[in-house]
Amino acid sequence: MYPEIMVIPMREELTRAGVSEARTAAEVDTAVAQPGTTMLVVNSICGCAAGKMRPGVRMAMQHSTKPDHAVTVFAGQDREATEKARGYFGGHPPTSPAIAILRDGQLVYLMQRSAIETSTAPAIAQELARAFDTYCVKASA
Repeated sequence: MYPEIMVIPMREELTRAGVSEARTAAEVDTAVAQPGTTMLVVNSICGCAAGKMRPGVRMAMQHSTKPDHAVTVFAGQDREATEKARGYFGGHPPTSPAIAILRDGQLVYLMQRSAIETSTAPAIAQELARAFDTYCVKASA
């Protein structure tokens, strides 16, 4: 684990964008149990991928369509929360960073490190906006 002082700016980069932080397994379960769509972000200290992911998420959160809820865990720091979060990823191998969208607790979208590290922040934001439009649109009455 890194000293907490080192990761505070990386945590705040997402929380300032409106993404709640879950630091325990129970907090992850509570976040995912909320009805509707939840974006679950596995943050990390990795500069090559997370350094693009965090700005991409921030940009995507400006999109007109967004998930009902957004929560983040920090890999390598909040291990119990990260393990619990990855448990919702339906057997996909654990990577960090990663961005998932769950609908009523079920995985409907997953962007793993391999896609993140080969993209730019604007491309990540564009892909997330597409995923928001696909999976987070409210049903009309």
